[in-house]
Amino acid sequence: MNSSRRAQGIAPFHVMDILARAKALEAQGRDIIHLEVGEPDFSTPEPILKAAMQAIRGGDVHYTPALGLPELREEIAAFYRTRYGVELPAARIAVTPGASGALLLALGVLLDAGDEILMADPGYPCNRHFASFIDAVPVRVPVGAESAFQLTPPLVERYWTEKTKAVLIASPSNPTGTLARDEDVRDIAALCSARCATLIVDEIYHGLVYEGSPQTALAHADDVVVVNSFSKHFHMTGWRLGWLAAPVGLMEGIERLAQNLFLAPPTPAQFAALAAFSQETHSILEARRLEMKARRDFLLPALRELGFSLPVTPQGAFYLYADASRFAADSFVFCEQMLDEVGVAITPGEDFGETAPERYVRFAYTRPLPVLQEAVARIRNFVSGSQA
Repeated sequence: MNSSRRAQGIAPFHVMDILARAKALEAQGRDIIHLEVGEPDFSTPEPILKAAMQAIRGGDVHYTPALGLPELREEIAAFYRTRYGVELPAARIAVTPGASGALLLALGVLLDAGDEILMADPGYPCNRHFASFIDAVPVRVPVGAESAFQLTPPLVERYWTEKTKAVLIASPSNPTGTLARDEDVRDIAALCSARCATLIVDEIYHGLVYEGSPQTALAHADDVVVVNSFSKHFHMTGWRLGWLAAPVGLMEGIERLAQNLFLAPPTPAQFAALAAFSQETHSILEARRLEMKARRDFLLPALRELGFSLPVTPQGAFYLYADASRFAADSFVFCEQMLDEVGVAITPGEDFGETAPERYVRFAYTRPLPVLQEAVARIRNFVSGSQA
């Protein structure tokens, strides 16, 4: 039996091939340093675990409303008020099964078959696949170091057509870790509004920014849609919980989609997330943010010293998107050989789009500093051999 054309059109994650290969080598007794998967190595903070256990012990694991626990929606609204000075009514917030669920709802409520959505290339692959899944058209806009790998108003203008109904920005982005400028987000939001389209901003790494304090897109306009998550900054990857903030006029449609696609977000995860905004949790997360910055500040210059090209310093997330063309013509082969020869697993650029993917590799600095130091020593040995 053949799968649908829709399913066949979804490309696999090449990083999963690297991961499977790495696991096989580990099974043979090899010591592998994993810098390929974008998941923090920190455990979920203890206050969040305690809140989940209390809810589970109390038996409070029934369905919640489709848009999430009212008290959690209120906590998220308070988060925007406290962190950004933005008054966001809880009625404009939907709690979702991960940021992926939030993006699916956003695209589902905004786009019809054939509508176009502009997005940066390189970018997170699921974004374009979600658009294709609902029969919309992902328009991949090539971006490079000159725009910090982000969309800009001139780029949006250049790729805009009469079919454009949405623009997607990820800030900080995966795989590059770069931020969109606040003024560019504001101007793109205004451009979209003037042309009856919608700006969607992925802010899931906003809590992991190391220079400056970017403003949420919700501060620039009321008609933007923002996707966020408890996975990265709050270290709740496996809990599968995110949220969506949208204009009030979209909320009825979002609720109907949520009811039918998900029924409700996972209940234990929602009760756990009620503790995510506490001062105790914040202190833990802030210490971890500083640890991630220290990792970046070590690995970035180390890779540059080895000969990788990183012309833009990423301000957030936990990724370094490096040009490895000095060492190899094919980044996938480069990743395979590095894994096989020195036991360091990284991600090839072809996972992230069509803009010179053969040149780039992504390093996820999601391991402790001593492990990163060992990784650099191994990579130095590997690239020295490739230049011999």
